Amino acid sequence: MVTTRTSRQICLTEYPVGLPTDKNFKLVQVEIPEPTEEGEFLVRNIWISVDPYMRGRMRNEEGAGSGNSFLPPFKLGKPLEGACIGQVIVSKNNQFAVGDYVLGMLGWREYWLSNGSDVIKVDQKLAPIQSFLGTFGMTGLTAYVGLLKIGKLKDNDTVFVSAASGAVGSVVCQIAKTKGCHVIGSAGSDEKVKWLLDQAGIDYAFNYKQVEDISAELLKVCPDKIDIYFDNVGGNHLEAAMENMKTFGRIVLCGMISQYNSSSPIPGPSNLFLAITNRLKLQGFIVGDHSDLLNEFHASMVKWAAEGRIKWKETVIEGIENAPKAFISLFKGENFGKMLVKVGPDRSV
Repeated sequence: MVTTRTSRQICLTEYPVGLPTDKNFKLVQVEIPEPTEEGEFLVRNIWISVDPYMRGRMRNEEGAGSGNSFLPPFKLGKPLEGACIGQVIVSKNNQFAVGDYVLGMLGWREYWLSNGSDVIKVDQKLAPIQSFLGTFGMTGLTAYVGLLKIGKLKDNDTVFVSAASGAVGSVVCQIAKTKGCHVIGSAGSDEKVKWLLDQAGIDYAFNYKQVEDISAELLKVCPDKIDIYFDNVGGNHLEAAMENMKTFGRIVLCGMISQYNSSSPIPGPSNLFLAITNRLKLQGFIVGDHSDLLNEFHASMVKWAAEGRIKWKETVIEGIENAPKAFISLFKGENFGKMLVKVGPDRSV
C-alpha cells in the first residue's frame, strides 16, 4: 500500500479579466504519494514566490485575459506553478538527502514529488534560503542580466529605474551604484522613497503618485539626460524616460506591470519617434535565456552583499491559502521588495 499525505494547493478556476480577484482561485486538498521509485524524493515547501509575469499565464489558448506570455497558460483546475524553496523530507535519491533545501517550480502547493531533474540545491551558507527566490534568485539575475548585459552599463552612467523599490528594481539600483553611477528611481510611496535613499543609497527618488509630470521631474534631476532607463512599468514612465534620454541611450524593457491586467490592447508610446531621432536602443529580454550567467551572478552578489553594497526588502504573507491575496497585492503596489508566501516552518526533519 502506497503511503500518502494530505497537501493543500491553489488552483485557477477561471481566467481573470482585468485585475484578478479571489474568485479566480480555489484552495483544494489532495493526497500526495510518498516516494516509491528509486530516485524519487518528497519535498515540503517552505517558501513560494508570486511574480507579476504569472499574470500573462492566466489566459486561455485563444489569448483571453491579459495577452500573450512567453510561457504556456496555466490550466484551469490544476495547481498553479511558480518558483519555490522546499526541504527534502523523504528520499530514495542518493543525490538529495533528507534535510536538503531545493529550488523548484512547483509552488502554490504544500508538497510535491521530484526525481531531481527539475530542481537545484540551495546553499543556505550563502544567504537566507528565501533570498534564492529574490535577490539571489531569478529576480536578482533579472536585474543583473538586464542592467549589465542588455543595458551595457558603463561606469558613471546616469540610470533611471521605475518601480525602483520592487524586487528587481531595487537590485538594479544597487548594482548601478556599485559601478559609480548616478541613479534615480521612482516608487509608489514615501516609505519606499525613503528606503531607496537611506538604505539602497541611490541619488534621487520620487513618489510618482505625487508628481504631476514625470518627464519634468526627470529633466529637473537629470539636466544632462539619461544613459539607461530600466523599465519595469511601461506607460507614462516609458514615455517620460524617452523624452529625457541621451543620444544613443539604452532602454531595457524588463516588465510593464501597468499593462498586465488590461483586457484590451494598450497603445504604444506616443513619442516612439524619439527612438529614431535620438538613436535609442530598446531591447526586451527573458531571464531564462541567460542561465549560463548564474555562477557569475552568484559570485558577484555574494561579494557585493559581504561588502554591504546589496540590501533587500521582503514582504511576507503567511499561509498557502493566502497566496492569491499575495499575488493580487502585487498589482496594487502593496509589496515592498520581493513578495513571498511562507507556506510552512523551516524545521529539522
